Amino acid sequence: MIVTRTPFRISFAGGGTDLPAFYSVEQGAVTSTAIDKYMYITVNRRFDRTMRIGYSKTEIVEKVEQIAHPIVRESLKLCGIEGQIEITAVADIPAGTGVGSSSSFTVGLLAALHAFKGEAVSPETLASEACEIEINRLGEPIGKQDQYIAAYGGIEHIRFNPDESVVVEPVICSEAIRERLEEHLLLLFTGKRRNAGDLLRVQQERTPEVMDSLRRLRDLASDTAEVLRRGEELAELGRILHEGWDLKKRVNPSISDPQIDGFYDRALRAGAVGGKLLGAGGGGFLLLYCEGENRAKVREALCELQEAPFGLEPAGVKVVYTDERWMGWHIER
Repeated sequence: MIVTRTPFRISFAGGGTDLPAFYSVEQGAVTSTAIDKYMYITVNRRFDRTMRIGYSKTEIVEKVEQIAHPIVRESLKLCGIEGQIEITAVADIPAGTGVGSSSSFTVGLLAALHAFKGEAVSPETLASEACEIEINRLGEPIGKQDQYIAAYGGIEHIRFNPDESVVVEPVICSEAIRERLEEHLLLLFTGKRRNAGDLLRVQQERTPEVMDSLRRLRDLASDTAEVLRRGEELAELGRILHEGWDLKKRVNPSISDPQIDGFYDRALRAGAVGGKLLGAGGGGFLLLYCEGENRAKVREALCELQEAPFGLEPAGVKVVYTDERWMGWHIER
């Protein structure tokens, strides 16, 4: 048996510039961090020649082409596995909430399948293969940031070039800064789950009209990385989140609604410096930056929203269990 653990992520700034509609014209960039909430994938050799896939549904099929789950089907094809396998998935946070769960699933599954074959692969390979599956083979209207942060982990400034190359640059900051950052961030669930693809299709279509806003979002990603590296004025991150949220609503007004705007306004009145909806918007988690006693005040002001306590995760996808047939396999960075 193989078990992989792949982190979810929060994106601070630059989201939308990792979409091909933008980065095919000029370089995009995001600054994101992995968090200690995970997707777990198990892969085991099945006794007979069938394949069993367990997620929110259970599939038992004889051929890869019969698998309904598109990511599982295409991942097996890419890895050249044709049968006698069982795959299950368990997540700490449900899909459709803005933490990059789909790409964490893909990256974690690919890592497990490569391990199943006894192959050692790099984070770059896993991220690029995940992009190949989700974007090229399945035609999802998504960007590239989620695959890369899931594979690499840590806090990363990620640049997306018109030639399709991706540059992953770690944002190095002290343990004290990381701890302060964790103390100042608050993650609250709006109670709404959404299909990111629908929102991202709209953004792709609107990209030529909103290039200036997207350029500013890209620049905010660089500003975020610099703030975290310096660690001198972390409240600036709250102001960056606030400006970025305003810009994202200009890029695609449908990412928010009166109820979400109301949550955000109440958070600001209670003392939050700034914040944003994670992912494509439309629901999911609200990320807020609060300092000192204002964190408790914001919690109280939005007491009807479920909090998801979290920490920063320095590592990307890991093979956390192998039986004796695969002992010693690991991912090389």
